[in-house]
Amino acid sequence: MVSNSTATASVPSSSGFRWLQLVMGIVCMAMIANLQYGWTLFVDPIDAKNHWGRAAIQLAFTIFVVTETWLVPIEAWFVDKYGPSLVVMFGGVMIALAWVLNSYADSLTLLYAAAVLGGIGAGAVYGTCVGNALKWFPDRRGLAAGATAAGFGAGAAITVVPIASMIATSGYQTAFFSFGIGQGLIVFILAFFIRPPLVAMPAKKKQLHLPQTKIDFTPPQVLRSPIFWVMYVVFVMVAAGGLMTAAQIAPIAHDYKIANTPVSLAGFQMAALTFAISLDRIFDGFGRPFFGWVSDTIGREHTMFIAFGTAAIMLLTLSAYGHNPIVFVLATAVYFGVFGEIYSLFPATSGDTFGVKYATTNNGMLYTAKGTASLLVPLASIVATSYGWQAVFVIAVALNATAALMALFVIKPMRRAFILGNEAAAEEAAARKVKAA
Repeated sequence: MVSNSTATASVPSSSGFRWLQLVMGIVCMAMIANLQYGWTLFVDPIDAKNHWGRAAIQLAFTIFVVTETWLVPIEAWFVDKYGPSLVVMFGGVMIALAWVLNSYADSLTLLYAAAVLGGIGAGAVYGTCVGNALKWFPDRRGLAAGATAAGFGAGAAITVVPIASMIATSGYQTAFFSFGIGQGLIVFILAFFIRPPLVAMPAKKKQLHLPQTKIDFTPPQVLRSPIFWVMYVVFVMVAAGGLMTAAQIAPIAHDYKIANTPVSLAGFQMAALTFAISLDRIFDGFGRPFFGWVSDTIGREHTMFIAFGTAAIMLLTLSAYGHNPIVFVLATAVYFGVFGEIYSLFPATSGDTFGVKYATTNNGMLYTAKGTASLLVPLASIVATSYGWQAVFVIAVALNATAALMALFVIKPMRRAFILGNEAAAEEAAARKVKAA
C-alpha cells in the first residue's frame, strides 16, 4: 500500500523564484475564471436570442465543468511527462477557441462543442497551476493552493462590469469573442515561463493537528484508499451548491425580480445582480487564500467545519430572505467567501495525505468531484421550476450541514489513522529488511 518517499531537498523556502511561479499561476487562473463565473451573465441573453431555454443552455455549463474536471488526471500525466509550460500553453489556445466558437454558436450543438473545448483548456490550466503550487510550497500548502485558486475565484471580479457592459451595448457575441481572445493570449504568453521544482521539495511534518505523510502514494494506491472516496463525497456535497449558485445567480435574481434593483453599500451603488456578482468574486477570491492560511494554522478539518457550516447558514438566509436585494447581495457574498475554500483545502489535504511526488495527479483525481457535482446544476433548474428556488436552497443547506459534520467526525479520524497507520507499516517493513540483511 506504500511506496518509499523520494522527495529530496531543493530550492530553499526563502527563494523568490517560487513566489514568482505562484504569481504567474494566479494570473493564468484569473484568465480562465470567466469561463465559469462569467457564464451566468450570458445565459439570459443567449436564451433571449435563440429561445433554447435555460435548462438546455445550462447543460453547456455542466459539460464545461465535467470536461474541465474529469480530464485533469489525464492532463496531469502530460504535465509529468512534458512539463507544465506546454500544457498551460495548450490550455490558452483551447480557452480562446472556446469563447470564439461561443460567439458564433447558432445551435446547441455548437454551444456544447465550445463547452468541451473550454473545459479541456480550463482544466489544463487549473490542474497544472494548482499542482505546481503544491510542489513549490509543501510548507504552506493551504496558502499556496488557496492563493492559486483565488485567481480562479476572483479573476472574474474585475471583468464582470466590462463584460456586462459589452453585452448590453454590443451583444453577447462580441463579449465572447473579445474576452476569449484576450484571456487566451495572456495564458499562452505566461506559459513560456512556468516551471516545476527541479526536484521534489520535501513535505514537512508540522504540528500534531496538521499531520503530513512522509510517504508518496501513487495514483492507483490513492484510488484504493477509503479516505480518498470519503473526501470525494464531501467535495461533491459542497461543490454542488456553489456551482448551482454560480451558474444560476442571474436567473435567480431575475425570478426574484431584484436583478436591476439599485443597491447602495459602502458608498457604491449598482444593480443588485451586478453588485452581487462583483462582491461574490471578491469574497470568493479572498476566502481561498484566507481559509488556506487558517487551515495551515488550525488544521484542515476544523477549517472545513467552520466554512461548510457558515455556507449552510447563508444558503438558509437566501432561501428565507433572498427577495430582499441587500440581503441577496450580502448573503451571496459571504456564501462565496466560504464556498471557494474547497479549492484550497482539498488540494492541501490531498497533498498532506498522499504526498508530494504525485501531487498533481492525485489532486487532479480529487478535483473530478467538481465535475460530478456539476451534474446537479441542470437539475436545479428543474427543481426550481416545480418547487421554486427555496427548495433548491434547502437541499443545498442540508448538503453543506452534513459535510460540516463529516469533516470533523469522519474525515479527521480516518485521515489521521491512514497517515499514521501507513507510516508505521512502512517503518516496520524497513526494519524487517534491515534485520533480514
